Amino acid sequence: MKQPAPTPTAADQQRLALLIEAESMQLGEFLSLLDREEGLLVKGETDALVAIANQKNERYRELQRLHDERSRLLGRLGYSVSDASIRSICAGLPRVLARWDEVVSRARQARDRNALNGQLILERMAGNQAALTVLLSAANHPQLYDADGLAKPTGGGRILGSA
Repeated sequence: MKQPAPTPTAADQQRLALLIEAESMQLGEFLSLLDREEGLLVKGETDALVAIANQKNERYRELQRLHDERSRLLGRLGYSVSDASIRSICAGLPRVLARWDEVVSRARQARDRNALNGQLILERMAGNQAALTVLLSAANHPQLYDADGLAKPTGGGRILGSA
């Protein structure tokens, strides 16, 4: 039979509160980056996307580190990694629970915004692919002008089947 999780100490609650606070701040910064990314995608300013992608990766790594640390803390306390566990540990801490609600909300927003930006990227890639197809198709047609800018006759030459 599984024993109930031990009662967390005040230090454990404090550590969890600090992790939740840090995660909320990181998610806020991540959402700001997603906003900037969306703006660049809509405006077609794709050159700046590399810098945004690098910043997003840094934020993501930090968010993952915070999540992992929170998971280890919950595991050490005998809790599963779940919303219910956080709510149980922080039951008497309304400000921490409010911050946790913010984390959950921001995480959903980040997921949705990231999906939207991914769709915008796919649409931009499809447009680029279509333009590339047109350019490659044009490259396979004979030149209409010579080096002097004079029109070159197309076709012409010997008629097939003639000697």
